[in-house]
Amino acid sequence: MFHSTNPNPSKLALVPFVSVDNMMKIVNTIGASKVIAEIAEYIEADFLRWDMFDKTPRVAAHSKEGVIELMPTSDGETYGFKYVNGHPANMARGFQTVNAFGVLARVDNGYPVLVSEMTILTALRTAATSAVAAKHLAPKNARIMGMIGNGAQCEFQALAFQQIVGIDTVKLFDIDSKATQKAARNLSDSGLTVISCKTAEEAVAGTQIITTCTADKQNATVLTDNMIGSGIHINAIGGDCPGKTELHRDILLRSDIFVEYPPQTRVEGEIQQLDDDHPVTELWQVMTGQTQGRTSDNQITLFDSVGFATEDFSALRYIHDQLQPTGHFVELDLLADPDDPRDLFGMVQRAKTNSSSN
Repeated sequence: MFHSTNPNPSKLALVPFVSVDNMMKIVNTIGASKVIAEIAEYIEADFLRWDMFDKTPRVAAHSKEGVIELMPTSDGETYGFKYVNGHPANMARGFQTVNAFGVLARVDNGYPVLVSEMTILTALRTAATSAVAAKHLAPKNARIMGMIGNGAQCEFQALAFQQIVGIDTVKLFDIDSKATQKAARNLSDSGLTVISCKTAEEAVAGTQIITTCTADKQNATVLTDNMIGSGIHINAIGGDCPGKTELHRDILLRSDIFVEYPPQTRVEGEIQQLDDDHPVTELWQVMTGQTQGRTSDNQITLFDSVGFATEDFSALRYIHDQLQPTGHFVELDLLADPDDPRDLFGMVQRAKTNSSSN
């Protein structure tokens, strides 16, 4: 996919880097809604070739403060990984709850071809994945979504569902009213009807889609069983590590549950509350037509999303494809490139001589 035809081998030592500033420039040049929709196309294309990917649950280092994770995958030609943290208490200390960066590399020689920030990109790909799932699982002609948790993910999710699913109204609730005010302000020119709610019950009333994206690392009950009527699609994206859930267990027992990668979701998702043999359906199976998604108007569908490495791989592929069209990147002198691959020490010594002569 990324094999270079550059006749100058030394040029391969320069690796494109997309900083936070350049990521924002890419998003604003193309448009946030369009970027999300285009990333969604890459995500769906990669789900359709699911069998080609190396798959493993993310490698996690948990602490009482949060988690640091590596999320690797490869399609046999390109390797990708993301480094990401999740520290819910960070917000109170003036830090981001989530920070991330990612890398794409050639499998044939191991050389990286992209280094990118992924804090913004993760928000974009998470929203895109949610909307791709809802496209297959949500009720037809769904127009109203309730959003419980109005933090960093909120606006991305709203735009994704507007662009890909076709919602026209979003109802917002957060235990912190300032978060709701922030989200309503940011979405004021989106074309969506934005309704700020005082309770979670108010936010879900009359909706066809409910998204939960709260940050606290605890077994919370953001949605109780009596709040969920028939025919609803639930997009549960807040539960993403052991001991962190958002839905009452009884909701799970009433729902048809769809997941990205069961070995990871059973540890980190809402279904950590259920027995290990509780049936779930993998999302790629729905996309490829191997199984059905929504089958009736009364069905409750639940996308228990924890994020998976192929989605990051897709997002990085997309950004790599935007480098030349937008020009929003810099090149890093990241790789040692001696004239003789065996003479790394000599390269260091020559650099010392050159520095002295200057």
